[in-house]
Amino acid sequence: MSNLLEKSINLGLGVFSFSRKKIETVVDELVNKGEVARKDAQGVVNDLVKKGEEQREEFKKIIKDEVVKALDDMSMVQKEDLVSKEDIKKIIREQIIEVLNEEEIAKKSDINNLKKSLNAK
Repeated sequence: MSNLLEKSINLGLGVFSFSRKKIETVVDELVNKGEVARKDAQGVVNDLVKKGEEQREEFKKIIKDEVVKALDDMSMVQKEDLVSKEDIKKIIREQIIEVLNEEEIAKKSDINNLKKSLNAK
């Protein structure tokens, strides 16, 4: 029984790198040796495949987190931090409109000041 437990642990630890076909082959070997009952074989295969998928997802998350951490440590710009050309164009348009409005206000102010000056004389 400890041999079965050892094989299950080893299979569980490395299962994320196994295909379903490989897992079925290993479980069939265990069934042929009498270490797993034939009626339990499909359940064992399903459990190991599920564990493999969970480990694969966990492994992907760990790798992704480490890559993000490494990029942060290198002070690299991330995609979401970039400004698109359209955003830049929009900002420039807004600034141009703001400057033009300020110039228009300044012109009106200059004209009003000139009128006041002429009326005062």
